[in-house]
Amino acid sequence: MTLPAALRDLAILLARVAVGAVFVAHGWQKLVTNGIDGTAAFFEQVGVPAPAAAAWFAALVELVGGAALVLGLLVPVAGALLTLNMIGAFAFVHAGNGLFVDQGGYELVLVLGAASLLLAAVGSGRLGVDHLLLGRRAARTVPERQSA
Repeated sequence: MTLPAALRDLAILLARVAVGAVFVAHGWQKLVTNGIDGTAAFFEQVGVPAPAAAAWFAALVELVGGAALVLGLLVPVAGALLTLNMIGAFAFVHAGNGLFVDQGGYELVLVLGAASLLLAAVGSGRLGVDHLLLGRRAARTVPERQSA
């Protein structure tokens, strides 16, 4: 059983906003609260290669990518970059600490990575900027599928 299109789009919107808000907060934390120097120092401590570049990458991908998810803008690209970012967070910081976040574990990066991957696969839905910019054009050029 599949959801009606309107409920599916609402579910995608709610997921995009929730996941995007968490990423914006973490990107802001890396960029402003801790600062790039503080983030890079932490990355160096845990063995992330090229820690200064990685700090900039993580901060900007989380901040801009999270905002893109909230808006529904370039969701497949943002979702893919955020998934890659979470793979790095898992591999370099959380993998050896077990599952639970209160012990430094990977539960948060696992959920955020999986949600980002899912959003990369399904896109923004009809309630996002991607649909406003591309959806109508695509609808004019691609005939609708007939259901059996």
